[in-house]
Amino acid sequence: MATIQIRIDDKMKTAADSLFNSLGLDTSTAVRMFLSAALANDGIPFEVKHREPGADLMEAISDTRHRRNLYGPYKTGEEAVTAMLED
Repeated sequence: MATIQIRIDDKMKTAADSLFNSLGLDTSTAVRMFLSAALANDGIPFEVKHREPGADLMEAISDTRHRRNLYGPYKTGEEAVTAMLED
């Protein structure tokens, strides 16, 4: 039998343990279930994709590309942060 070790954030570990516990599983069993499903599906057993950016992000990208609604340039980082906090 093999052992797998991974490093994850403490908060993620606690949240995952709590979730799996609520499902009657421990985290090791949940990981084994994931690996079994990956092998059965010959790949990741769920869709992996980029999230669609929200309308506000798309507007900001468009503004940047068309040089609209831009502020600055700023001489220092402190000046830029001050300007952001004023909004």
